[in-house]
Order: sequence, then C-alpha cells, then structure tokens
Amino acid sequence: MSAALWRDVPPVRSAGARPTDPCPCGSGQGFTDCCEPLLDGAPAPTAQALMRSRYTAFVVGDEDHLFRTWHPRTRPPGPYCQPGTRWLGLTVHECVGGGGESADGEEALVELTARYEAPDGRGGTVVNALHERSTFLRRAGRWLYVGGEHQALR
Repeated sequence: MSAALWRDVPPVRSAGARPTDPCPCGSGQGFTDCCEPLLDGAPAPTAQALMRSRYTAFVVGDEDHLFRTWHPRTRPPGPYCQPGTRWLGLTVHECVGGGGESADGEEALVELTARYEAPDGRGGTVVNALHERSTFLRRAGRWLYVGGEHQALR
C-alpha cells in the first residue's frame, strides 16, 4: 500500500472506549485519559508519553500516529504495523532527559521492552520481545521518535 493511501485509512480503535478501559501502554490509566488524546494529535508532554503512545499505536494499528511522530530525517516508508502481530505488553526500564516525568530538555532516551506474538511462517505463532533504547528529540514543542538501538529477545 502506498504511503498516500495508508495515511488516509482511519485508525483502528477500541470501539466505545471508556475512561476506565486500561490503556494498552500499561500506564495504569484509562485509554481515553492516557494515549488516546496523543493518537488524536495532542502533543506528548514527555518523550516517555510519546513512546507509550507509539506502542499503543502499534497495538491499535494507528499508522498515522506512527508516521506523524517519527522524525522526518529517520522515518522509513510505511506501513509500520505488521499484519498478524499482537502486542502483549510494554515495560519501561529507564528514561533519561525529557523521557521521565519531566519534560525538561530537547533530547531524551527511553529504554523499553515490548512483548509481541507474531506469525512464525509455518502457520503458528511465536512470542518474542523487542528490547530498545529509543532516542527522541523535541522540535517546535513536540517530541519526535528518532530511532533506536534494538535487539530481538526470546
């Protein structure tokens, strides 16, 4: 699918999400109070909040959010979500710079592990984990994902 086409597809969201429905990012907050406003275009207050919203975007298949929040210098062509992948959980290990509870600074590093289930190519699925040290920059008051050093874990 071309970039122009997939950006026009509306995001797949939980129908009728209530403030009490847990956010997929694992913050402990309700989806409508946590990541949903960011997926709808609100600026993330911290790099960690942006990282959590990007994880949620993978969970719900929101390609537009992933595109908008990826730094244009490092953003690859989409699509970003892989068919058949089911995201199972997120653990934040460390935040340095504007990635924690503070929005201070223009650069941040967030270390995370995301667990997911994906097709194994033989008709089944396999559970994997991705460990990443993600880099973020704040430009014009908005945090952007730049990239990360990552490794697949089993």
